[in-house]
Amino acid sequence: MAKALTRLMVAGCAVILIGVFGIAHAQYVGPGQGTSLTTVAEVLKNPVDDQEVLLRGKITKKLKKERYEFKDDTGAIRVEIDDKYFYNLKVTDRTIVEIYGEVEKEFMKSPEIDVKRLTIIQP
Repeated sequence: MAKALTRLMVAGCAVILIGVFGIAHAQYVGPGQGTSLTTVAEVLKNPVDDQEVLLRGKITKKLKKERYEFKDDTGAIRVEIDDKYFYNLKVTDRTIVEIYGEVEKEFMKSPEIDVKRLTIIQP
């Protein structure tokens, strides 16, 4: 009986250690993983709802609360940027930024980008 209990305890410890070390070797696979730089023209040509995109360009004007126009060399698109993403950032219409977000495509509306991250590339 004691031998069986010892084997069971050793097996249990092995399972726990495998689980712990498996977690320790985990990799980040969340938003932005594998998302490559694209263009406004590509998004507008084939907008897919909830598709993750990464764009580089300029925020050229404010349209209304948390809504802006974003332009790159290929076109312009509306973007929604929560105020919290501008925290401590000075962004003008000449600032080159990179935005990461999701395409929002609703029926009978032109697509826009719901921004999840804003990074200044060149002030």
